[in-house]
Amino acid sequence: MSEETFSIRSHHGSKSAVEKAAELIFTICGFFAVLAVASITLYMIVNGTPALMKVGILDILFGSVWAPTASDPSFGILYIILTSIIGTALAILIGVPIGLMTAIFLAEVAPKRLADVVRPAIELLAGIPSVIYGLLGILILNPLMYKLELAIFANSKTHQFTGGANLISAVLVLALMILPTVINISESSLRAVPAHLKSASLALGATHIQTIFKVIVPTAKSGIITAIVLGIGRAMGEAMAITLVSGSSVNFPLPFSSVRFLTTAIVAEMGYASGLHRQVLFTIGLVLFVFIMLINISLSKILKKGDRKDDK
Repeated sequence: MSEETFSIRSHHGSKSAVEKAAELIFTICGFFAVLAVASITLYMIVNGTPALMKVGILDILFGSVWAPTASDPSFGILYIILTSIIGTALAILIGVPIGLMTAIFLAEVAPKRLADVVRPAIELLAGIPSVIYGLLGILILNPLMYKLELAIFANSKTHQFTGGANLISAVLVLALMILPTVINISESSLRAVPAHLKSASLALGATHIQTIFKVIVPTAKSGIITAIVLGIGRAMGEAMAITLVSGSSVNFPLPFSSVRFLTTAIVAEMGYASGLHRQVLFTIGLVLFVFIMLINISLSKILKKGDRKDDK
């Protein structure tokens, strides 16, 4: 009797030790995650703010002329900021509905055999390097955009032809690149919805489509919003593919104008920049970092407000 009691106690003791060790490991991992974010934030602030002080916040953020190598250099990034905002917003407006509908199709509508074929193809899209998207854009998308540009501006004497490397091409490539993220995460969220909610909705007389959009999608909105946040992050942070298809010229972001995003501005000029020019490129990185942080915080607050309303 005493031996059995001793064995049980020793078992509980070892289990407690394992739990404490796991708790310690998780705490350390969490600490390093927070430390990494804090370090990146501090690094960007330290390296991005000197140019703001030397050139001036208004001159950098609201100036429209980008001529860093001129005899009288100008470092206005207003058009670059607008391009990133408008380009990302348009890519999200195109990519999120397509991605969400595809996720709904795979999770609730598609036959199993078809879903088993489509799902690996979507996962393969996520693994394709971004430079490949850019090369495909140059070979396929840019020539089509150039034909459209020639047709629209055939009689124009002021339009600067871009050869198809313009804002529309960049937006379409970005929309394609965020699809795997939106589809995979949204589908996982839809499949995680408890089956009894769907059964209850159908039992009350709702159709399958009504059940999807009135019950399943609202229940999975937390994961869907997460997918949108990650999609925005992918679109805002993409550089290589956009460099190849956007023309990489600083212009006001019109549909058929060559444009430059925040990321492409850094990639295009960091290799040869020096002095104040290099510091301004770090400032561009800081602006991009702040944008992504604000988007994440804003969407997180929206999500929390939605959860509170649901609880009420």
